[in-house]
Amino acid sequence: MMENGYLKIAMTTDSLVQVDADFISSKQLVIYDVFPEHYDFVDCIQFGPGGKVKGKGPGGGVGCNNDDNEDKPTVDRITAMIQAMEGCSVLFTMGLSDFQAVRVKNAKVFPVKMEKPRDITEVVERLQMMLNGEPPLWMVRVLKGDQSRREYLEAQQA
Repeated sequence: MMENGYLKIAMTTDSLVQVDADFISSKQLVIYDVFPEHYDFVDCIQFGPGGKVKGKGPGGGVGCNNDDNEDKPTVDRITAMIQAMEGCSVLFTMGLSDFQAVRVKNAKVFPVKMEKPRDITEVVERLQMMLNGEPPLWMVRVLKGDQSRREYLEAQQA
């Protein structure tokens, strides 16, 4: 386990219970901080028509309610979703195109494509198990990248 290692993750969801939506068509992104011993819900960000964030809630999002408006997949929606994931290290989603994956990776977020819908708590608890054991190589790289990013930001503030 990495000392003081934690992950800030984003998950695409329509149900608010499972990772059950593709990146571009998801109604919401939920954000969690995942630590080895606990996890914290950070925010739920909803997207309205055209991919626009529909307001700000206490965590920067808009709360967790449903909107039945369907959006067209546009570059603006991709940009809005990537901006909403600021500070996240990992994205869990049911699917994303190569173009979307490149944009997500360029934002320094590691995309993980799920094979089937999973409960959000199941995803978070699995990450905790990995943090407490032998994390896979991708997670080690993400954790090291986060530490380097934190050290750089601290040096800039000093």
